[in-house]
Amino acid sequence: MLVQEFRTDVVEPVERWDLWQDVATRTHVPNLLRSARSDDFDAVMRVLPLGDVQIAELRLPHLDTVRTPRTIRRFDPEALQINCQLDGDGGMAQEGRQTAFRVGQLVMADTSLPYEARINRTSERSTTVIVSMPRARLPLPPGVVRRLLATPVPVDHGMGGALYRWLADVARRAEEFTEADAPALASVTTDLIASVLGGCADSEDALPPESRRRALHTRIRDFIDQNLGDPSLSPATVAAAHGISVRHLHQLFAAEGEAPAAWIRHRRLERCRRDLADPRLRGRAVHWIAARWGFTDPATFSRVFRRVYGMTPTDHRHQHTDP
Repeated sequence: MLVQEFRTDVVEPVERWDLWQDVATRTHVPNLLRSARSDDFDAVMRVLPLGDVQIAELRLPHLDTVRTPRTIRRFDPEALQINCQLDGDGGMAQEGRQTAFRVGQLVMADTSLPYEARINRTSERSTTVIVSMPRARLPLPPGVVRRLLATPVPVDHGMGGALYRWLADVARRAEEFTEADAPALASVTTDLIASVLGGCADSEDALPPESRRRALHTRIRDFIDQNLGDPSLSPATVAAAHGISVRHLHQLFAAEGEAPAAWIRHRRLERCRRDLADPRLRGRAVHWIAARWGFTDPATFSRVFRRVYGMTPTDHRHQHTDP
């Protein structure tokens, strides 16, 4: 298991602020920290180290962070910090720009330049995901990156929505990942961020072709997951939704050793298998669960399920829900 969890409630309330400052310095960069809740700073940080990329989920009350020239001289990894707000709100100032951000937006800072950031300007608590990576890792021109510092970037639709759901899901399932997963997680995260930022700056053409390909593939798989219940979902409808040809779609999936139709079927079967094992859905008929995830023919569903999992849907349900 890769994830590292740090909690302040393991010590007395009076000691929690000092513990948080120590953890924040060790996991990120040295900064000046302030909080209106420093008398009882109840917070949790989950850190997923992925080589030179790090994904950290923070659940915390009010927090002000100030990066000064002095703290930069103490230590500067020449990194970018991309803050994606899952709930709550915040604000940031860097490079002469001052902005507020909210859920459905991300904002980026450069550790080599002074900045001020605030989490929870108006709310009591928040959850935020911070991705840290070397500037050199992001495949965008330096001028583009600099123009986007302290600028809210929407992540509530399109490729931004895919990035938002990716980061939220990675944070939620962080304990499931192993060291073997780290390179792929880092690569997909970097490509999605580059695509979103590049699109925001109208510079997607500046991305390397491989980064564009991987980002599009991730966006397409996210689209498939969001539409599994639609019986009309098919390679043709997926390709049309993304403005590409079916042939191009097959080429994207072939590069990952997959076929789009097989991937759609696999994801539908996985959702059905999960629901059949859920005791809360025991009162629902097998064919209802199959139809919920796009299987319109109960006989075909049963045959495919048995071929893949070695048992019928009913047997799978009994195996997981019988007392």
